[in-house]
Amino acid sequence: MAKRDRKLLLTKKELQKLERKLKESGLTIVPTRLFMNDRGLAKLEIALARGKKLHDKRETLKQKDSRREMDRVMKF
Repeated sequence: MAKRDRKLLLTKKELQKLERKLKESGLTIVPTRLFMNDRGLAKLEIALARGKKLHDKRETLKQKDSRREMDRVMKF
């Protein structure tokens, strides 16, 4: 069975809007959900997302560190 490219379920206007958002405001397309049917076909739900700021990244790293430290202490 030959594989072929699948069509996007977007109108031309929606696709142009996504392209514009990606270029001008630094947003990224992110997959949010993946649906699979019994025939093995997939449907992917996407969203526009903005990256974290530097101070948010630092906060997340601090939280991960503290969680890791607590888990390590709890095991002993």
